[in-house]
Amino acid sequence: MKICWANTDSFDEADIIIVGIPDESKSHSLRKGASEAPHKIREISSIRDTYKRGNTISLGLPFSGINRKVYDYGNIERSEVTKVIDKIVSKSKIPLSLGGDHSISTEIIKSVSKKHGPLSLVYFDAHPDFVSSVQGYYGSVFYDVLPFIDMKSSIQIGVRTPEQEEIDNIKKYDLYMITPFDIAKNGIMKIEEIILNKIGKNVYVSFDMDAIDPAYAPGVSVPVPLGLGNTGTIILLKSLAKKGILGLDIMEVCPNYDIKDRTSHLASRMIAEVISSL
Repeated sequence: MKICWANTDSFDEADIIIVGIPDESKSHSLRKGASEAPHKIREISSIRDTYKRGNTISLGLPFSGINRKVYDYGNIERSEVTKVIDKIVSKSKIPLSLGGDHSISTEIIKSVSKKHGPLSLVYFDAHPDFVSSVQGYYGSVFYDVLPFIDMKSSIQIGVRTPEQEEIDNIKKYDLYMITPFDIAKNGIMKIEEIILNKIGKNVYVSFDMDAIDPAYAPGVSVPVPLGLGNTGTIILLKSLAKKGILGLDIMEVCPNYDIKDRTSHLASRMIAEVISSL
C-alpha cells in the first residue's frame, strides 16, 4: 500500500521519497507496536485523506496543493537504511521516513550528513533522547548524532520530561530547547521567529509523535501530558519546510494504542502539509 500523497511511480522523477522502516528493535518502551506505523499511516491516509464520488477518487489536499513529485519507496529493513538513504540523498532528493522507533533516525541523520556536512537538527520530542551512559537505542539518539550535527544551530522542541543525566548533558553541550511552556507563554509566531533565526542552511527535522500532546496524538510509544498542540506544530513544520529541509522523519506512532486512528491520520496530514510547503 502506498501513501495517498504519492503521485509518481518513478523514483527518478520524484523530488520526495517516502520510506517506511517498520522496526522497533531498539525501543525500551512498555508500549509495543511502533513497527506497525508505516503501514497504518499509509492505510489511514488512503481512507481518511481521499474522497470517492462514483468512480473518481480525489485527495483532501492542503490549500496550496501538492506541487512536488512524491514516490513511495515502500518498506525497508533497518539494515538497509544507510544504503537506501544514501541513494536518495545522492540523487538530491528529500527522504521522508516513517518509523519505527526513534533510534532509526540516527542512521538517517548520519547518511544525510555524509553528503551535506554537519546538520542543523530540529528535534521534536517529549524526551531529549540525550542519554550518554547507554548508547545505540531510542533514548540516546541525540547523543549518538553529536558528531554529525552543528550544535550551535540545532534545537529541540517539545521536551517536558528529561532525566537528570539528560539535563546534565543539555547544560554540558549548551543545547537550545523550546518547551511547550515556552510556546504557550510567548506564542507561536515568536517561537517561529526564534527557530528560523537559530537554524542554519542544512536543516534536518526529526519528529517523535510524542512531542504532540496525547489529547491530539494518543497513539504513541511513550505519551506525556502537557505537549505541543497540533495546529501550532504544523505551523512550525510548514515554516521549516518553506525555508528548506534536507529530510524529515516521523517516528514512534504506536497504532496499538491509538484512538480511532487519530495519530496516524495526524501523521498523514503532517506529511501533506510539509510536502505542500517545500
